Amino acid sequence: MTLSKWILSFGLSVCLIVSHPVSAERIKDLANIQGVRANQLIGYGLVVGLDGTGDQTQQTPFTVQSILSMLGQLGVNLPPGTNLQLRNVASVMVTATLPAFAKPGQQIDVTVSSMGNAKSLRGGTLLMTPLKGIDNQVYAVAQGSLVIGGAGASSAGSSVQINHLGAGRISAGAIVERAVPTVLGQGEYINLELRDTDFTTARRIVDTINSRFSYGTATALDGRVIQLRAPLNNNQRVTFISQIEDLDVIPAQGIAKVIINARTGSVVMNQMVTLESSAVAHGNLSVIINTQPIVSQPGPFAQRGETVVVPQSQIEVRSEEGNLMLLPGSASLADVVKALNAIGATPQDLLAILQALKASGSLRAELEII
Repeated sequence: MTLSKWILSFGLSVCLIVSHPVSAERIKDLANIQGVRANQLIGYGLVVGLDGTGDQTQQTPFTVQSILSMLGQLGVNLPPGTNLQLRNVASVMVTATLPAFAKPGQQIDVTVSSMGNAKSLRGGTLLMTPLKGIDNQVYAVAQGSLVIGGAGASSAGSSVQINHLGAGRISAGAIVERAVPTVLGQGEYINLELRDTDFTTARRIVDTINSRFSYGTATALDGRVIQLRAPLNNNQRVTFISQIEDLDVIPAQGIAKVIINARTGSVVMNQMVTLESSAVAHGNLSVIINTQPIVSQPGPFAQRGETVVVPQSQIEVRSEEGNLMLLPGSASLADVVKALNAIGATPQDLLAILQALKASGSLRAELEII
């Protein structure tokens, strides 16, 4: 039986990242400018125009209260105790992200999500909804027709649904009413913030910037923040930041890591994962990994060369039924996973074996179970 059939049979999805040469990346992809950030907005509103799929008002009193309050502001005063039985209205939460440097009059996308018991928001229109920030100030106003990615139908007690009907988006559905001040640094300095803390990558970025500009332009404050001496003129400062972002840097290789999803049996690993010599027995499976150093020397009369020690490994996986898989070569976790799949190991077998390898110290990686 082939490897793909075993994966389909046991529902084991193994994502392997093959080792490849490290390439340079732009500083723009590795770091952000401190202070240049987006802000979250939120608001409460009403969606109208639904085809009988709105909130059941008897079970969602806040929808009725919102309708009465809105009608009162529009000059429509209903008698006290009026019992509204509406099926075409739904209470929703509206969220949006206000990007950096957004100015009044610009448009941003919004996401509309039902907070009641509406069956579907398809075909609805969001009424004017103020969007507030963490300081309770209104920064944008949203309104427009919803676009729902799902579809559904029901008849005679049967129903069918594709995707989710309780949430949708409005492209360019909000207009910015207030700008958030964004300052590019303080005085003559601006700071770069690495997306991932790494001292080696920070040092390489500092060396690259100082080699491109004058020495002392960049200074590493810690493993995440790099201080830059920038021009005071705003136009020159923007040009300076643009030049910094386009510089190429080879980032440091990350730590070896294996992520296991115990619910789905998925295993994800990076190219840094390796294994030392070990032997594991689990149920009717046995995994034996043997690593031996081999001395490699240059050939006779070679003009150049050096003697190096290269590890050579063999991985042997066998079961009680007599199946045997022997993989010569480097002791990588990818080879172990392939061998286990080839002889029909279940996802639980793989998870238990990886945990045993980590506990014994053979697995040279950080093991994370989610």
